[in-house]
Amino acid sequence: MGRTARHVFVAGCVALWLLPLYLLVVNALTPAAEYRGEPDWTFQGFALADNAETAWKEARIGDSFQASLLYATVCGLVAVLVAATAAFAVVVLPIPRPALWFWLIYSGTLFPLQIFLAPLFGLYADTGLYDTRLGLMLVYVAWAVPFAFFLIRNQMTTMPPELTEAALIDGASFGRIFWRVHVPLMRAGLGAAFLFQFTAVWNDLLLGLTLSRSGDVQPVMASLATLRATYASSGPPVILAGALVVSVPTLVLFLLFRGLFLRGITASVR
Repeated sequence: MGRTARHVFVAGCVALWLLPLYLLVVNALTPAAEYRGEPDWTFQGFALADNAETAWKEARIGDSFQASLLYATVCGLVAVLVAATAAFAVVVLPIPRPALWFWLIYSGTLFPLQIFLAPLFGLYADTGLYDTRLGLMLVYVAWAVPFAFFLIRNQMTTMPPELTEAALIDGASFGRIFWRVHVPLMRAGLGAAFLFQFTAVWNDLLLGLTLSRSGDVQPVMASLATLRATYASSGPPVILAGALVVSVPTLVLFLLFRGLFLRGITASVR
């Protein structure tokens, strides 16, 4: 009875999770001209390509898509690199008070993001960084570093200190130890940190709405919010088709990294 109850509970959770996805796909396929003003529970056509084209070209989701791809890729890589070097300094280098430095860096994730919006907006308006790609990239890197640092530092603490000691005895510098010893051993952790930061930057709405307004600068989630107001007369099909399109990169990246991780685990076992 307990096993059956668990299976029923899990099946119910799966159904509750898949129901919104089903409604999203069904209504994204509905032709915008035939939308009746209420959610469709059955397929009314196959106009996903037309709805996505409207969202991509007429609503200029394509420009924001390219901007978000740039932000998520570059800022994720830079944040992981900075976080890895900071974690190496805190864990490996003989610096005084490493716990203090850890909490100083990690405290960036402890405060609500909303408290930084007013100072950031004023600073960006005064320095000319408002509504620029450089401005968004700077704030995305600063936002992504603390959590990536937390993940990488936790993995680095599991590495035996004898590796560093042996490399020092062989005459290696700390820079060489970082690039030739720690980075190869932390590929899985670095990849996971990049995946987290890519997804976080890609899904950002608050900073994009606050610090940008141009279509070619705004991240894609901010453009989706604008699309909801601008194309409200077209109905949800265009908006939902745009949401499906912008969800593809994170899904592809997750599947790609999952395959790489499984391959790496299989290789290490062999």
